[in-house]
Amino acid sequence: MSGVALTVTVPQPHHALFSSLSNPSSTSSIGRSRSTAINFDLATCFRHMGLYSFRFGASLRHPNPILNAASSSAGAVELGFREIQEKCCKWQWNGRSITYLVLHPPQPRSSNPPLLLVHGFGASIAHWRRNIMILAESQTVYAIDLLGFGASEKPAGFAYTMEKWAQLILDFLNEIVGKPTVLIGNSVGSLACVIAASESTNGLVRGLVLLNCAGGMNNKAIVDDWRIKLLLPLLWLFDFLMKQRGIASSIFERVKQRDNLRNILLSVYGNKESVDEDLLQIIKEPADEEGALDAFISIVTGPPGPSPVQLLPRISLPILVLWGNQDPFTPLDGPVGKYFASLPSQRPNVSFCILEGVGHCPHDDRPDLVHEKLIPWLASLSHLPTTTTSSS
Repeated sequence: MSGVALTVTVPQPHHALFSSLSNPSSTSSIGRSRSTAINFDLATCFRHMGLYSFRFGASLRHPNPILNAASSSAGAVELGFREIQEKCCKWQWNGRSITYLVLHPPQPRSSNPPLLLVHGFGASIAHWRRNIMILAESQTVYAIDLLGFGASEKPAGFAYTMEKWAQLILDFLNEIVGKPTVLIGNSVGSLACVIAASESTNGLVRGLVLLNCAGGMNNKAIVDDWRIKLLLPLLWLFDFLMKQRGIASSIFERVKQRDNLRNILLSVYGNKESVDEDLLQIIKEPADEEGALDAFISIVTGPPGPSPVQLLPRISLPILVLWGNQDPFTPLDGPVGKYFASLPSQRPNVSFCILEGVGHCPHDDRPDLVHEKLIPWLASLSHLPTTTTSSS
């Protein structure tokens, strides 16, 4: 493919469409800056385009759904990858197999609402390995693999949308949890939680915790910046090429290479020590599962879905927003980051905290900083009156 030289400074939006155009091994420059000078040709573009986009999570098998925080790993703070696999179970949703985990506290308290952890693009239940045990000390914790990710089914030809994931969350609350629940999401998982909360009518959403919330299912949602508009023709070309199965498969195979995964993870984590062998395994294992390529193509080329900017004004639930300030995908100075940072001055139900030196996945990058903000907020939530979504 002929090279077309282009240099442009562009804020790094969600996913790899723009951020992975830069050299994935140059982790220090990506991690420190909120916008990155990109020098690429088309061959380089499509070689690196998918490095982060495919972060499919752990292939969690099943049974044994009941797990108690006091009986797991002798008080370990982190759940092991294989332990998570062993403790997961299955739920049938619209004829599709969905994997989830539930962990109960040693001494349940009726005043503490259960939590539902919703992973980001390409991740899975196991991405919450450093949070589940801590959170389950005081409340029941559920974690779910969204359809198309982790060990949940990846149906061939399925058209993935944010709205379908949101409906999956609402049905899970209704059929499995059955109580008002705090939704905790990362990246597109956060956006799915926002959509679910905006559409909930039965009071089963108690609050929201959003970790570096995405602006859409893919980069087509990020158009409120002239620097990104400049690259829209490239975005359309990428969509066209990704719909050619041979090209998509070639990119997908590159994505699955272990060194590529490690490099791109290092570029989006502030704490490089958090990028360990377990994390690579969590991401890599499902890549060879049937339907994984179809999911990858559908998600990166599909509709971006509703914007959080449209949905947040409809929600009066308590909301905690945590944002890693070294996120190259949804940077603080990008349109999504700026919007969320402005919310506390406009809406009293929203709290916003910046996590210094943290990347796109704060809960796994620096779980200590996340817990420092999250656990007190959850404790205060149990003393607040129940609220519901409302239009404004």
